Amino acid sequence: MLPRLHNDHKHIAVLLNLLKGKYQKLADGESVNFGLVRDVVEYMQSYTEHSHHPLEDIIYEYYLERFARKDSTKRLSQEHQKLVDASTTLATTLNLILNDIVVAKEKLIEDLKAYVTMQEEHLRYEEEHIFPLLEKTMTADDWQRVESTCSEKLVDDPLFTNSDDVVFEELRGYIQTVEPISLK
Repeated sequence: MLPRLHNDHKHIAVLLNLLKGKYQKLADGESVNFGLVRDVVEYMQSYTEHSHHPLEDIIYEYYLERFARKDSTKRLSQEHQKLVDASTTLATTLNLILNDIVVAKEKLIEDLKAYVTMQEEHLRYEEEHIFPLLEKTMTADDWQRVESTCSEKLVDDPLFTNSDDVVFEELRGYIQTVEPISLK
């Protein structure tokens, strides 16, 4: 389960780098494919927010109930909710642009940069604090229990797997062209 989450983080980092490049191009006065940027945000909403983060929440809640003090922090789930809010705001802005409604370029650049920064800080927090804690503390039996609880949230990644899902076909093609990745 933890290797899957680490692998998801690698994929998310690829997408965050793509978004960095897009907001830098915007800042430099270049044009960007807003549909592609929207696809990244939609992927983050559809997969990360509806499968990846819920898995992390289930695992961490299990950890808190089994190993932690009652006053342990809920930072992880709070950050997940802030990311949902940020992606919703960004998706709204992108949809306005794609519907030919004028949006200040500076606002979009600021929203993209804030979103990427928030995501990167969140990934760092999980990789440096949460995942090592889980790895050190949880036994194989704990992971077995968690996996059975997580089964309803486990879905195949619609972008970074060899599937015939065409929802993110343009984004998949772009990533493979610009930053070749191995699809699992």
